Amino acid sequence: MRLVFAGTPGTALPSLRTLIDSPRHEVVAVVTRPDAQSGRGRKVHPSPVAELAEEAGIEVLRPQKAGDPAFLDRLRALEPDCCPVVAYGALLPQSALDVPRHGWINLHFSILPAWRGAAPVQHAVLHGDEITGATTFRIVKELDAGPVYGVVTEEIRPGDTSGELLERLSVSGAGLLAATLDGVEDGTLEARPQPADGVTLAPKINVADARVVWARPAMHVDRLVRACTPNPGAWAEFRGQRVKLGPVRIVPGERLGPGEVAADKTRVLVGTATDAVELGEVQPQGKRLMSAVEWARGVRPEGKEIFE
Repeated sequence: MRLVFAGTPGTALPSLRTLIDSPRHEVVAVVTRPDAQSGRGRKVHPSPVAELAEEAGIEVLRPQKAGDPAFLDRLRALEPDCCPVVAYGALLPQSALDVPRHGWINLHFSILPAWRGAAPVQHAVLHGDEITGATTFRIVKELDAGPVYGVVTEEIRPGDTSGELLERLSVSGAGLLAATLDGVEDGTLEARPQPADGVTLAPKINVADARVVWARPAMHVDRLVRACTPNPGAWAEFRGQRVKLGPVRIVPGERLGPGEVAADKTRVLVGTATDAVELGEVQPQGKRLMSAVEWARGVRPEGKEIFE
């Protein structure tokens, strides 16, 4: 099939590479978000998907909105049979959805109808799910509600961060997406409606949501930090300065007041509503990433000082 691939971040790269290498399909263009500022110097860079497409000599489309007339005209001229989507990051109007004869097929990183929305992997980690996965479905107007083609599952390991889990899903999901497109081309795969029961929502987790509340149980603190790693990054304040927190370890039987810091030469503990947690890596505001022990040697926490 002639494909126009839509995606933006690194998460989409395994799928794009798989489709570029497929002998059955031709990626005639990619659609991605406009170039954006990134890095310390805030320089403008193309998206990872745009970079890979340009290396492969594939046309790159960067519409401000997917409903822009010039973009729709170019999309129609390309005559795609199908538009696979992985983490594109923008809404698709009906005028765009109507162009390819097989529609737009999305690879979504949850087992639908669970965790519809922008942050399915983060919410799966945050809520303590034991199993998640990826789903291919035909995009419709309602959010992540289209009929399903296929599913793969993935165990969530006890120490998984959302970044680690998403990396595994992006690889297994690439195979699912390729198999889905093969089946659509062959006419052997039929999309089936999602169940009406079991719908949960996964809205974007922003910086404010990522603040650690030490009055919550240690299990919640652990899940929140892992869910927000690497983005947007869990954090708390110490002496009025923000400190970004890497994954923590629950220390059974150690009790401190919520947010209370206890540091020695080998570890840094912080109290929660239940057991204390041991900090791993931290990044004070405006400084580099470092071990919690190294951070504590510099700030020298005094008795009963707390993270807020």
